[in-house]
Amino acid sequence: MKLRSGIIFFLFLMLSFSGKPASAQELPETSQEDFQLELPDILVAGVNQDYKIILTDPDLVGHFEQQKILTNINGRTEELVFENGVATFNLKLKPKDEYEIRSQLFAFEGETKSIPLWMSVLPPLIAILMALVLKEVFSALFTGILVGTTIIYHYAGNNLFISVFKGIFAIAEDYLIEALFDTGHLSIIVFSMLIGGMVNLITRNGGMKGVVSKLSKYANNTQSGQFVTWLLGVAIFFDDYANTLVVGNTMRPVTDRLKISRQKLAYIVDSTAAPIAAIAFVTTWIGAELSYIHDGIASIGLSMSPYTIFLNSLAYSFYPIFALLFIVFLVWKQRDFGPMYKAECHARKHGVSAEDDADGFSNKLNELEVPEHIRPKAYNAIIPVAIIILGTLAGLLYTGWDDAVWQQDVSFTKKLSATIGAADSYKALLWSSLSGVLVAILMTLSQKLLSLKDSVDSLINGFRTMLTAIIILVMAWSIATVTEHMHTADFISKILVEVQMTPYLVPALTFVMAALVAFSTGSSWGTMAILYPLILPASWLIAQENGLDTTQSYNIFFNVVSSVLAGSVLGDHCSPISDTTILSSLASSCNHIEHVRTQLPYALAVGGVAIFVGTIPSAYGVSSWLLFPAGALILYLIVIVAGKNTGENVGCKSES
Repeated sequence: MKLRSGIIFFLFLMLSFSGKPASAQELPETSQEDFQLELPDILVAGVNQDYKIILTDPDLVGHFEQQKILTNINGRTEELVFENGVATFNLKLKPKDEYEIRSQLFAFEGETKSIPLWMSVLPPLIAILMALVLKEVFSALFTGILVGTTIIYHYAGNNLFISVFKGIFAIAEDYLIEALFDTGHLSIIVFSMLIGGMVNLITRNGGMKGVVSKLSKYANNTQSGQFVTWLLGVAIFFDDYANTLVVGNTMRPVTDRLKISRQKLAYIVDSTAAPIAAIAFVTTWIGAELSYIHDGIASIGLSMSPYTIFLNSLAYSFYPIFALLFIVFLVWKQRDFGPMYKAECHARKHGVSAEDDADGFSNKLNELEVPEHIRPKAYNAIIPVAIIILGTLAGLLYTGWDDAVWQQDVSFTKKLSATIGAADSYKALLWSSLSGVLVAILMTLSQKLLSLKDSVDSLINGFRTMLTAIIILVMAWSIATVTEHMHTADFISKILVEVQMTPYLVPALTFVMAALVAFSTGSSWGTMAILYPLILPASWLIAQENGLDTTQSYNIFFNVVSSVLAGSVLGDHCSPISDTTILSSLASSCNHIEHVRTQLPYALAVGGVAIFVGTIPSAYGVSSWLLFPAGALILYLIVIVAGKNTGENVGCKSES
C-alpha cells in the first residue's frame, strides 16, 4: 500500500476508535474469526451486488443487533448495520478487481474474477438465434441455458471442460428445479393441464362439436371465423393466460374447419391477449402495473396516485391499441403478407394437417372421434368454459376484496380496478379451471355420455398433450433465471440509458429499450419491474433539467409510463422464449417457431407505426386524438399495399 493511502487509513482507524454512535452499546471482545465475508454466488462486473458480513458466533448476534459499524469499503466510508447477525452492503467491481473492507472489528481483502457484463446477453441471444435458424426450440433453449451455466462456472474458477461438465448438471439441479419451485409457475402448469384435460373431455362428450355447429352460423367463412376469434380475445380481457388458453382451444376446431392456418389463429390469440390485458381497467395486470409505477415515482415526490398515472398513460398506449386494430384490418380486407401469407395460402389449398403440429403441441382434437350414440350439444362445452371465465372473475373479486377500498369515495371503476389489482390471479385461475373440469365431468356422467373410466381417461390424455408445452415453459423460465443471475437487463438498460438525447425522444428510447429487454428475457412483467423504477425518475429529471414546464414534463412522463408497458408487450410478442407466446402456440396447436416467424413481421410493422406515428409525435405535443386515427390509417394502407388477398375464392395463386 502506498504511503499516502496508509496514512489516510491510519487516520480513519483513529477516528473509528475515538468513538461510536451514541445509540451503540458496549460491544464484546471479538476476533477476526468471528466475522465472515460472503460474496455473491455469481459475480457480475459493472453492477451493484450485495455482499454480506456474517457473525459466525451465535452468542454475538444479540450484542450486535442494530449496531452501526463504521467501515471502509474500497475507499468509501459506510455505516454497516447488523440485523440478525448479518450486515449487507453494495459493491460494484470490474471484471478483475480487488476489494478491501476494513473496520475496527474486521478486515477482508482479496481479488475477484467477475463475469463481464456484456456476456450476460449471450445466453438469450444464442437461444433466440438458434430457435429462429434451426426452427427447433428445445435444443435452442437448452443451449442458451448451457451457455449461461458454463460462463458462470468458468468465472467461478473452473477450466472450460469442468465448466461445461458442471453447467450441464446445474441445468437440472439448479435452474429447472428453481423454475418449478416458483408457485406462480406451478400454478400456470396446473392451470394449463386442467384446461387441456377439460378441452379433451368436452371434445369427447360432443360439446366442442356442438360449439362448432353453433359458431358455424356466425363463423361460416375465413373472414367471419377470424373476426369471431378476435372478438372472443377482446371479450376475455381480464387475464392473458386465460385468454390464450380458452380462445385458442375453443376456436381451433372452427378455424381448422374453415381452413384458417394455425399460424393465423395463434397470431390472433397472442395479439389480443396481452394488448387487451395491458390496457383494460380491470385485469390481473393492473396490480403489478400500479406497484411498479409506485416504485418508479417514489423517489421524485409526485403527488399523483399510480392509478391516475396509469389512466393518463392510456392516451399514449399506441402499440396495444394498434395491434388490436391491425388484426381487424387484416381480417376485414382478407389480406396477409410475409410468412403469414404463405401459411394462409397453404391452409386454403390443403387444409390444416398434422404437419402443422410438427413440434408436438397438438391436442389431437381432430383425431378424437365422438361416439355415435352421443348427440352433440353445445352447452356441454359452453357451460364449463363459461365457468372458467366467470369463475376467474369471481375468484379475482374474492381474493382481492377489501372493505376499506369499497368504502372510499371514488368511482366504481377505480374500486373494481383496485380489487382486481390486489387479487391473487393464480388462485383465481386454479379455482376456476378445477371448477370447469368438475362441472364437465358431472355433465358428462349425468347425461351418460361417457362412463367414469372413459371420462377420467379423457382427462389424463388431455394432461399428456400438455407435456411438450410444459417442458418448453419450464426451459423458458430457466433461461429467464439465467438472465436474471447474469444481469442481462442491466446490460441492455445501461447501454440505452447512457445515450444522450433530447427529452422528447426519451419515450421512443424507452419503448425500444423495453422491447429489447422483453425480447431477451421473455418476460413483459419482468421488464416492467426492471424499467419502471429505472426510467420513470430519469425521465422526469431529464424533462426538468431541460427546462420543460409542468405540462410538457407530464406529457413526457405519461408517455414513458405507457412506453414501458407497450414496449414490453412488443418484445414479448417477438420473443420465442416468452411464456405467453409459448402458451399461444400451445392453445392453437401451432408449431411454436412457425408462430414466432409468422407473427414477427406483423408485430414489427405495428411497433414501427407505434413509434414513428404515435410515441415520437406525441412527445412533441401532437394530440393523441390526431395520432390514433393517423396511425390506424397507415396500418390500413400497409395492409392494402403490402398485403395479398387470402380470401376463399381469390388470391393465393402461388405460395412462393
